[in-house]
Amino acid sequence: MKTKRSIFAFAVLLVAMLACQSLPFSNQQPSTVVVPQLIAPIDSNAANPVAEQDGLVTLYENVSPGTVAILTDQGQGSGFVYDANGHVITNFHVIEGATIVEVRFNSGFMAYGTVIGTDTDSDLAIIKVDAPAGEIHPLPLGDSNSLKVGQTVIAIGNPFGLNGTMTVGIVSALGRTLDAIHETPEGQPFTAGDIIQTDAAINPGNSGGPLFNTKGEVIGINRAIRTLSSTDTGQPVNSGIGFAVSINMIKRVAPVLIETGTYDYPFLGVSSMDSLSLEMIKELGLNSFTGAYVTDVVPGGPADKAGIIAGNNPTSIPNLFGGGDLIIAIDGHNVRTFDEMLAYLITNKGPGDTVVLQVLRGSEKVDVTVTLDKRP
Repeated sequence: MKTKRSIFAFAVLLVAMLACQSLPFSNQQPSTVVVPQLIAPIDSNAANPVAEQDGLVTLYENVSPGTVAILTDQGQGSGFVYDANGHVITNFHVIEGATIVEVRFNSGFMAYGTVIGTDTDSDLAIIKVDAPAGEIHPLPLGDSNSLKVGQTVIAIGNPFGLNGTMTVGIVSALGRTLDAIHETPEGQPFTAGDIIQTDAAINPGNSGGPLFNTKGEVIGINRAIRTLSSTDTGQPVNSGIGFAVSINMIKRVAPVLIETGTYDYPFLGVSSMDSLSLEMIKELGLNSFTGAYVTDVVPGGPADKAGIIAGNNPTSIPNLFGGGDLIIAIDGHNVRTFDEMLAYLITNKGPGDTVVLQVLRGSEKVDVTVTLDKRP
């Protein structure tokens, strides 16, 4: 039996978490992101390996001044300079529970930082640092929607306290999901979506650090790893499966965190299956192999109010109930999986927005308009 996936519940992954509680945040004025001129992209098709090597060397020299190490009384992590006003982005779990936050720049300069905004849904935090202008090197932001599986990516961070460490890999998959730190009133985790999977080496201390494309643009923030291995002290170690928050998600969230300290995510209020086997599809009487099959609807939630139907008819397969809607499109975009639908929602919509879900109800296609709420 496959496990359920939902906007409010998800399977647990082993992640490199560094601390436990959030810090208070203060009001700040919105800022404008200033990005330096991009470096020439690495030619991944170059026949000369020396040229590829030189491209990576140049990339590191250009972007490393904008990467930082984050040191707290709870542990350590990584981050990067977001704008010319001294805003640094990292993971929430890097600064969670910390009473002291120090930021170490590539040059060796150090300064205390103040946490001004946190997001427990995507595991993000904004730190304000007062530093000389010569230390502030905002990094250019890319477009994670343009990524393709197989593209080269580069991670720079502070694994195990080794500041300025660079590793190289590829985009292993797109549109993954992770459990959020934010939980429902019932204690189940919400879902963080639009996650990039990579095999670039990521270890404890890399959390919050930038993931680059070969142009030197940040296309994600390294957040977690999946592993069965650990050090003698119990810290998880890289096994070739790492996860990063997409930069397009960060572009949406960071300006709001800087301005208000918090960010509200859209809430649909449905649960879906991880995937459906051929036996399940036959038992449910579905005419499609793809889509998000609705297993539960939150009572009184947006989907419930709009009339989305969850499966409630017993089948011969334990805990599998038929009669539910199969979501096959959202706002005209085909839905192959629940993960795809979630990625569309969180990167394009907010509370109060409407979406049109096309569902397969029996043999009939039905369009249902849903007004989104915010996650409780």
